[in-house]
Amino acid sequence: MQNHSDQWKEWLAEYGSRLLLFARQQTRSEADAEDVLQSALVKTWKTHHGAPDEKVVSLAYTNIRRCAIDLARSIDRRRHREDQALRENFEQVSWFSLPEDDTSRALQVAMAKIPEKFREVITLKIWGEQTFEEIGKTLEISPNTAASRYRYGMDALRRCLSREAIEIGA
Repeated sequence: MQNHSDQWKEWLAEYGSRLLLFARQQTRSEADAEDVLQSALVKTWKTHHGAPDEKVVSLAYTNIRRCAIDLARSIDRRRHREDQALRENFEQVSWFSLPEDDTSRALQVAMAKIPEKFREVITLKIWGEQTFEEIGKTLEISPNTAASRYRYGMDALRRCLSREAIEIGA
């Protein structure tokens, strides 16, 4: 019989990449996603005693979302302080990074154009392989609301991607 540590390692090997994908959707950078995932996993492990079961995945997604919200608030407060300091010194700093391949970039741009409430559900449904009931628990909405946000989100994503294809002449 496996000990809990081995079971958690297997669970993480199975679900880790899906959880990281969701964390990326919830955060503003890869480093933030990794930090949020680590914090959420620690919270999940501390609140769920014993071996992982089917409820742990939903709990992990919920904890990722909550940790991401906390991090975003913290970052926004820090950014506000830094912006204020820059204005006082009459300096401006601007930086950004682009995804590495065109397909990823097109999808990322299209996803960024649809409302966040749709992005969350699409990410959890497609990449997180969650049911609408699990998504509802994670996002604290009803399963029916999750299902309708998924449908509306996919429609919005299709429209956005088809507009992009028309604009580039594809």
